[in-house]
Amino acid sequence: MKWTLQQLQIAKHKPFIFDETIDLSDLKEQNAEIRNISPIRVQGELTYSGQLLTFSLHITGELTLPCSRTLVDVLFPIDLNVIEQFRPENAYHISKEDHEEANVITGDLVDLTPAIKEYILLEIPLQVYAENQEDPQAPPSGKGWGIVTEEDQEKKVDPRLAGLAKFFDDKK
Repeated sequence: MKWTLQQLQIAKHKPFIFDETIDLSDLKEQNAEIRNISPIRVQGELTYSGQLLTFSLHITGELTLPCSRTLVDVLFPIDLNVIEQFRPENAYHISKEDHEEANVITGDLVDLTPAIKEYILLEIPLQVYAENQEDPQAPPSGKGWGIVTEEDQEKKVDPRLAGLAKFFDDKK
């Protein structure tokens, strides 16, 4: 998702509309929670206002994340509408608010990929749950843990208190 400023000059006279699919599988290295990422579709339009380039983006795709309870793969849809602004390094006629919020274009190249990655990473929730909690793919136990139902918990005696259970038996 890179364009030169010369390619983007078209947007001053007519709409610059794009629809691309990009591979962001390297996001798995940045966030260990991401097990898989589908190709990301980015649709957008560029508008110029003075020297400020404003991209209106619609980002769609799917992430595969682990369920917080069972570690089963959960498909998490991404559907974002965002606006990203860029300005040349030496832009003079831009308001102070736009000047601080806009990304700076160094050189002659505008690259949307880092901004798209950032928006996707910010969209990942802290916890994701599988729809079907009784999923047979869920591991019943692991190293140092296991799934315990309420019935199992009630029947189970704490090993630290097991000696107390015999206390009343000795008095009879």
